[in-house]
Amino acid sequence: MPEPTVITLGCRLNAYESEVMRHHARAAGLDDAVIVNTCAVTSEAVRNASQTIRRIRREHPNARIIVTGCAAQVEPERFAEMAEVDHVIGNGEKMKAETFTGLTIPDSERVQVDDIMSVRETASHMIEGFGTRARAYVQVQNGCDHRCTFCIIPYGRGPSRSVPAGHVVAEIRSLVEKGFPEVVLTGVDITSYGPDLPGEMTLGKLVRQILKHVPELKRLRLSSIDQVEADPHLLAALAEEDRLMPHLHLSMQAGDDLILKRMKRRHSRADAIRFCEEVRRIRPGVVFGADLIAGFPTETEDMFARSLGIVDDCGLTFLHVFPFSPRKGTPAARMPQVARATVKERAARLRAKGTDVLEAYLNRQAGESCDVLMERDRVGRTPHFAEVDVSGRADFLAGEIVKARIMGRNGDKLMGEAIA
Repeated sequence: MPEPTVITLGCRLNAYESEVMRHHARAAGLDDAVIVNTCAVTSEAVRNASQTIRRIRREHPNARIIVTGCAAQVEPERFAEMAEVDHVIGNGEKMKAETFTGLTIPDSERVQVDDIMSVRETASHMIEGFGTRARAYVQVQNGCDHRCTFCIIPYGRGPSRSVPAGHVVAEIRSLVEKGFPEVVLTGVDITSYGPDLPGEMTLGKLVRQILKHVPELKRLRLSSIDQVEADPHLLAALAEEDRLMPHLHLSMQAGDDLILKRMKRRHSRADAIRFCEEVRRIRPGVVFGADLIAGFPTETEDMFARSLGIVDDCGLTFLHVFPFSPRKGTPAARMPQVARATVKERAARLRAKGTDVLEAYLNRQAGESCDVLMERDRVGRTPHFAEVDVSGRADFLAGEIVKARIMGRNGDKLMGEAIA
């Protein structure tokens, strides 16, 4: 292999960190390395990581396989026991250049996983972006101080910690100078940004600083947010800043108050509805996505019906549906479980509802005009993050913003025509 290969499993933050590791491994000369950046959000994700590692060893028998990410942080012994694995490194270690330099030393330590809960800072890493030249992701925060009963991620990521605003602004300015028109702020819990920094920083204040100090940035987008932590400055930015995209993905999880309480979430059903109504009032046309879990322990049919109903009550458009998966080591895994067949059936019903609301939204876009950020070939995204197949020209450049008229939809994709 001519240079290090990185396999990313899981979230956008992992994808960002994979690019940092690719740079570190390349600089260290680890040209034969395959780095597997794992996810631990569900038991299935961990099993998938193990299967991926075995496949890589079959396909690349002479590669040096390095396993990292949340699954490696939470269950290092699981991967250390795999004969296919050469090194296991933790989430803290994977972001340090010296970790990869150390791996070039013969007989370097095989397992390097320290106590992630002792980490108190998140370093800023300048990267070229990844994927297409259209969109870059910038880490502004890592870790989580909350203890949702279904989630193992705080033990994989450690406590919440923020990247100083000046570093974030500098990175975004660099990316814009390299030609990226859109930046997405990402992290584990980005609405918890700021309390560990001086000056009473918040996510909303960070957004304001970015838009003020990088006026050339055409689009700023947020990854998933916890609506209960949305600060007044963020709401003001949504109301006043056209460059802040009118698309929010909410960490909602359920629509029943008792289930939310058992999840140890910090919002109620009424809070979620009120938030969506308020944002829609100050930013007409905003589109919401949400994470929803089907079949959480003790969930009855009536409780599930309230989760199903919150899709309409909040006016959600993009659903990420997760059938509940008990994660060893979490309180939810010790609660009375819903039958697996019921979990799968409820997840299917939620996904069907998601298909219905998405198709209804896409149908309503016919005849509208919008700015489409081109990603590849003829495919781009609207400000609301709907995917569009654009015709009317021979070719488009990745990163180009094209004015298009929406002609209709094809499945879950809009069909548009470029306006000369």
